[in-house]
Amino acid sequence: MTKDTFDAQALHADKPVLVEFWAEWCPPCTMLAPILDEIAIDYADRLTVGKINGDDHPEIVARYGVMGFPTLILFRDGEPVHRIVGAKPKRLLLSDLAHHV
Repeated sequence: MTKDTFDAQALHADKPVLVEFWAEWCPPCTMLAPILDEIAIDYADRLTVGKINGDDHPEIVARYGVMGFPTLILFRDGEPVHRIVGAKPKRLLLSDLAHHV
């Protein structure tokens, strides 16, 4: 995602969108990447997973008050409905998201 595509992809989607705010220099972000790729495949029918580089798009980071990387925000119907800060194992991420997807 980029600042030019964020609103269309995250806020105007027809299903919930989990957005990871990340940075290249962030080791936990690197650890989380394959987990999010798996979730994107496993839940493709009911959830979209997107990523936005916070260093490249600080205006989006500021808009949502992201204070550290990685931060995951789940958007539904254009609104942020859940926030997860930091990397977690897949089972804990899915547990956190279960109520929303």
